[in-house]
Amino acid sequence: MLLELNNSMVLAAGATEYTDSLVSFAWIMAAALLAPLISFMLGKRMPAVALLLIFGMIIGPSVLGLATEDAGIGMLKELGVGALFLLAGFEINLTTLRSKQAATGLSTWIICFIASAVGAYFLVDSTAVAIVMAIAVTSTALGTLTPMLKQDGLIGTKVGDSVMIHGAIGELAPVAAMALLLSTRSTLTTALILLAFLVIAVVVALAPGAIGGLSPWIKKAFISGAGSTNQTIMRLIVLMLAILMAVTAVFELDIVLGAFATGIILNRIIPGEYHKHLERRLDVLFYSLLIPVFFVVSGMSIDWEVIRDNPLKVLGLPLLILCTRGIPVFLRENVGHTGSEIESTRERIQVALYAATGLPIIVAVTTLAVNSGLLDQETASLFIAGGALTVAIFPLLASLIGPEKPSQKDDATNDDSD
Repeated sequence: MLLELNNSMVLAAGATEYTDSLVSFAWIMAAALLAPLISFMLGKRMPAVALLLIFGMIIGPSVLGLATEDAGIGMLKELGVGALFLLAGFEINLTTLRSKQAATGLSTWIICFIASAVGAYFLVDSTAVAIVMAIAVTSTALGTLTPMLKQDGLIGTKVGDSVMIHGAIGELAPVAAMALLLSTRSTLTTALILLAFLVIAVVVALAPGAIGGLSPWIKKAFISGAGSTNQTIMRLIVLMLAILMAVTAVFELDIVLGAFATGIILNRIIPGEYHKHLERRLDVLFYSLLIPVFFVVSGMSIDWEVIRDNPLKVLGLPLLILCTRGIPVFLRENVGHTGSEIESTRERIQVALYAATGLPIIVAVTTLAVNSGLLDQETASLFIAGGALTVAIFPLLASLIGPEKPSQKDDATNDDSD
């Protein structure tokens, strides 16, 4: 009898240690599976990403209360952010960021940011809050858009390339603005920290090749284990991601910066002929678990009561984002030579709608602002809900507005897409 009691106590102790996290995780993965099924049932008119956010809100504390974001779930969410931005960075060709189109995109973002910050300042009479709002409404969700662009066959087209450039700027510029303008440190200290991060990123980029050159057996071991249960190459990539995310966390920078840098590094050090193969493996690794967890948990932070009580504000935020981000991109594409070589008005509208799609940076900057006491949770919920609507609406409109077949750079690409 005493032995049975002791066994029961041990089982009970083991069951309660991670029970809440495991129950929440089960509901989160159920939402992650249900979203693409419902999206398919709706003819893919509603992006699965938007449904992940909606289902997250439903299972979250503000509606059914089936799942909560504790420390374990929060860690998975952070890894999901890292995975999302690694893939986005992996899609970026650094040569395009040195092009005239990239310079035009950066100047367009700066104009959007300054105008938004000035306008927000007159509304809230607070420089810090104005900067938070300006960063939120001028960001572009490149990590979120990348799978949508692939689904619509836009990768490698003029529209797709333009969106990738505007998206890269719409991710990196807001992250840099968060580090420089919202940091409690001095500007000089922050600049030095960013420089230190850049040095570490370069070391991380060069280390695999240097170690392989100095120790040929290590290179052979990596190649030998690449396709086996050891998965050495994939583990190296995850290690690089972990190191740069950890460095940004220690330096009190946004982890998006570390993840994005990892993706760009991989793009540079992996030979071009292996990109597609590696991309498929990364998609399997990240889209099956970490990325859907990020979106569902982000949806769980949306307060349904705030949305219900402020429907006009929620609906107005996508329009605000369109005016502060999408319309300036559209106007800039129509005025002067930007280097995009886009001639169709419909395609320019597509680019503008994609550029106005924002969410991860909105989640990041509002979370930072709430933790810093700059925003209350109600306002943050409104911004996240508004960002979620841009993900649900703008890519769908862009897909409907675009031509039946996206314009290709050359005939070879066109043949591939067919």
